[in-house]
Amino acid sequence: MMMTGALAAMKEILRVLLVCVVALPFLYSGDDRPTQLEQVQQRGSLKLLTRNAASSFYLGVDGPTGPEYELVRQFCRYLDVVLEVEDADAFSHLTTRLETGQGDLIAANLTPTAVNEREFNFGPGYLESQIVAVHRRGISRPESMADLVGLKVMIVAGSSYEEAMAAALPEHPKLNWELRDDVGIEDLLLAVADQAIDVTLVDSNIFAINSPFYPNVEVAFTVEESVPHAWAFRGGPDDSLANEARSFMLRAKAEGQVEQVLQTYYTRRERLDHPGMFQFLRAAREKLPPLIEVFREAGDVHELDWRLLAAVGYQESHWDPEASSYTGVRGIMMLTEQTAEQLGVTDRLDPVQSIDGGARYISRLRARLPNRIPDPDRTWMALAAYNMGMSHLRDARVLTQKAGLDPDRWANVSKGVEMLALEKWHSQTKHGYARGYEAKAFVENIRRYHEILVWMDTRDHPLLVAQADR
Repeated sequence: MMMTGALAAMKEILRVLLVCVVALPFLYSGDDRPTQLEQVQQRGSLKLLTRNAASSFYLGVDGPTGPEYELVRQFCRYLDVVLEVEDADAFSHLTTRLETGQGDLIAANLTPTAVNEREFNFGPGYLESQIVAVHRRGISRPESMADLVGLKVMIVAGSSYEEAMAAALPEHPKLNWELRDDVGIEDLLLAVADQAIDVTLVDSNIFAINSPFYPNVEVAFTVEESVPHAWAFRGGPDDSLANEARSFMLRAKAEGQVEQVLQTYYTRRERLDHPGMFQFLRAAREKLPPLIEVFREAGDVHELDWRLLAAVGYQESHWDPEASSYTGVRGIMMLTEQTAEQLGVTDRLDPVQSIDGGARYISRLRARLPNRIPDPDRTWMALAAYNMGMSHLRDARVLTQKAGLDPDRWANVSKGVEMLALEKWHSQTKHGYARGYEAKAFVENIRRYHEILVWMDTRDHPLLVAQADR
């Protein structure tokens, strides 16, 4: 009996030991698992979840760009890791992908709200904006949420605008709105301009970056006065990556990096405005005469009208040899460092090199277009590519052809170029979103400047002083 009891006791001890051995990895796995920050550092990359839009991320002439992209790119430099980007088809898809570990952070003009703060860890606010209601100019202006009752209101699903509308519902129970997760803000602004809807809600910074392209749309009233924008990270007790973002943002603000990015993308640029005749004529009198011979020589070498080159130079820099921007473009023709290197331009601030480089670039873009495209359409398309890149121009021509229009005519392609700013269309293209309205405005402005210069030159206009070097 004693042996039997001893054996039983020993078996029980062995069973307990076995259970402990099996459970040991599980007891310590939580402590041993790398933090979010450590995971990013170990794999050497950080995946950004964002939206393909002017205020977030898009492909520019020289590659990926956009205010959110630029800030996260600088954060990656701070971490010494590579940036990977994944843009979601709909705003609501961003949170799902973050929750399931398909990305490390969301940077898409996201506003911390009572709902999403329970689901995610947020980094520090880096931008303050307002939520504004916008309507079509010239129509009776709604002045408050009460005035939206009975109007057709459409907003982006899953956004802070949805919560703003819901917050107003108890006071205005008849308030009604439609949620859309298949369109972007640009599409809704166009819908307002076309009177397809009466009102949409948008952040003031997003409206600022898009407003030049929707002149018929204006702010009706402010819905929320102060709305912070911040990056979202996976929720839970592990806020290591979010905490590192806080440290980065603190330094970036102190060093002026954040302000530079915001000014670059959100400050309304003069070149997007309608040509100011007075300013143009004054520049033609004061700045252009010393450059005329340089433009002529570059035009002769590259078989381009010198007055067209001069028009491009004015559109780009107002004929300022030392012009530069935070994004890195410099000189009269505002060449990027990458483009200048490809063209053999060693000093972008040298007017001769800049103008010759710009002329060579336009000539190369013209040569890359199909031979069947006639002039002047060929030139206008080359200029559009000068502004937004040849890949986006190809996308625009494909959209034009799909619409049943001739893709070899600028009058048709310019419509395709505009379509690249709308999610409904750019989602069907190879290279995605582009600031098509900017590219179209770029070409149209140059055409106006060119016409003025031709008119002045053929008449020996005294302001042009074209005869001064003869």
